[in-house]
Amino acid sequence: MLRKLIGSVAILAIAAIAGVWFLSAPQRVDAEVLAKLAPGDPVNGETMFWAGGCTSCHAAPGAEGDARLVLSGGREIVSAFGTFVAPNISPSPQGIGGWALADFVNAMMEGVAPDGSHLYPSFPYTSYTRMKPQDVADLFAYMKTLPPSDRVAGPHRLGFPYNIRRGIGLWKRLYLSPGPVLALADASDAVRRGQYLVEGPGHCGECHTPRNAFGGLDKSRWLAGAISPEIGPGGRQGIIPNITGGEGGIGDWSESDIAYALESGFTPDYDSLGGSMTDVVTNMSRLSVRDREAIAAYLKAVPGHPDGYPAN
Repeated sequence: MLRKLIGSVAILAIAAIAGVWFLSAPQRVDAEVLAKLAPGDPVNGETMFWAGGCTSCHAAPGAEGDARLVLSGGREIVSAFGTFVAPNISPSPQGIGGWALADFVNAMMEGVAPDGSHLYPSFPYTSYTRMKPQDVADLFAYMKTLPPSDRVAGPHRLGFPYNIRRGIGLWKRLYLSPGPVLALADASDAVRRGQYLVEGPGHCGECHTPRNAFGGLDKSRWLAGAISPEIGPGGRQGIIPNITGGEGGIGDWSESDIAYALESGFTPDYDSLGGSMTDVVTNMSRLSVRDREAIAAYLKAVPGHPDGYPAN
C-alpha cells in the first residue's frame, strides 16, 4: 500500500513538473507573420526608435548628443528583484549584429532571446508586444544603421528564484498580452495613434502604472502613477506621477500643454519635468508634432484614477 502511495505521489510530481515545463516554454511569433514582413523602412524605424526610448536604457551611462546613438549598454537598474544590466544592442557582434529579423521580432514582441531563453521584463516587451510587426521590422532596419560598439555589458545580478529564467514563462502567461489596454469606442484617428504610441512603443505604462507583488501592471489603474520600481541611492524609490485626468493627475492640462511638455520639458505652471522624464522629453522631442499631439489626445481620453501610490 505504501509503495503504491509513493508511486502515485511520484507520478503526480512528475506530471506537475512536466506541466510547469510546458506552460513556461518560450512562445515565438508565428512564422506566417514573419513571412509577410516587407523589407524594413529605416525612416519609419527612426520614429519607432525615438518613440521607444531605446537610448534611455541602452546608451552608455552619461552619454550625450550623438554618443547616445551608440547603444553599447551598461546602465544598471537596481530593483527589488535584483540588478538588471542593459545589454549592448548596437549592430556589432557583441550586440545584435548577428541577429536575424526573426530574432529581433521575437525579442521585441515575445521577450525571447535568439538562444530561446526568456528575456527579463526589465526590457519592456510587455508593451512592445502591442507594436505592429512591420514597425518592429522597420525599427530593426534603422538600428542596423547606427554605430557599432564592441562593449560587453555585464550580466544581471539576481538572487534565487529570480535568476531562473524559465519561470518567466509562467509570468508571461499572466502579464504578456498584445491586446490594447483601453477599449476606446468611437475614438478619433489621433487618439488611436496616440494609444498605439503610448501603449506600445512608448511603453509609458511601464513606469506610470502601479505594479503588484509579482511585478505585473495593475491595468485597472492604468497610468495612475506608481512608486518607481528602480531603487536609487540610499534605498530610496521615487514617485512616478499620475498622468490620468484624476485628482493629482493632469486633468487640468490641455492637449496643447501635454504636447508642449513632451517637446520642451516645461509644464503649464512653468515648472520643468525632471528625473527620468528628461530622457523621455529628449526622445519625444524627436517625434513629429502630429505624433506628440496624438499622444496628448490619447492621454486626455484616459479615464481618471486616484493616485496609484501612497499619500506622503
